[in-house]
Amino acid sequence: MSPSSSPASGSDVVLYSTPAPGVALLTLNRPDRMNAWNADLSARYFELLEHCAQSDDVRAIVVTGAGRGFCAGADMDALQSIGSSSDGGSGGAPSAEAASGSHLQSFTTTVPKPVIAAVNGACAGIGMVQALACDIRFAAAGAKFTTAFGRRGLIAEYGMSWLLPRLVGTANALDLLLSARVVLAEEAHAMGMVNAVLPADKLVDHAVAYAADLAANVSPTSMAVMKQQVYADYGMTLGDAEQKALRLMKESLRRPDFKEGVASFLEKRPPNFSPVTR
Repeated sequence: MSPSSSPASGSDVVLYSTPAPGVALLTLNRPDRMNAWNADLSARYFELLEHCAQSDDVRAIVVTGAGRGFCAGADMDALQSIGSSSDGGSGGAPSAEAASGSHLQSFTTTVPKPVIAAVNGACAGIGMVQALACDIRFAAAGAKFTTAFGRRGLIAEYGMSWLLPRLVGTANALDLLLSARVVLAEEAHAMGMVNAVLPADKLVDHAVAYAADLAANVSPTSMAVMKQQVYADYGMTLGDAEQKALRLMKESLRRPDFKEGVASFLEKRPPNFSPVTR
């Protein structure tokens, strides 16, 4: 998808804008449904993430929601339709295909650019999966989080059982999954699920400014490699991760970005790093 095909209509289920150089802002745009997740929103969201991954002009991505919510979970109309089917469908959960089309929910973790969630309001179920799959999470004061699954007769879906314990620890993850209780942004921050809590009217500006700093001052290749290291090294021993890092460091020392990073520092000027794409 080319930049010219990015959404320009306010009726689009995911809005695309470029609020700062190198920064793409994706806004889930079903405010009348608290941005509830459905097949159309999913398809457009992952299409735009793929566009950002491929675009030389995009170096960091911010995701937020229109209106009062980030994403209140799966659209209840879809849940009711599945739940009323003769065989129970998938037990009330949207199928993997309906939820993400040709992409798994974990696709966000494979985008070679930082993806920053600006959680402006209710973040539940599959909406919480989207936030956890982002690399950084900022939240508006008082924003509500809930896993929701257990109270709908479901299980920890779409990789949340992998993502959540790595952010908040096993005990907190089990608490949030088993109870499906509502957690405010402030408690989520104390657990480590959220990086910072901001006033609602400053949230998106803060996230965009953070992303703009990354876009302007950090090597895109370095960010891509470090993101891959963090997710891939979860399954490695410390020794194996260290050996891998030694190899990757040797590769980075041979890249033009290393010379540019040193030169720009010594010359007291902004760096001119090359873009990275999938």
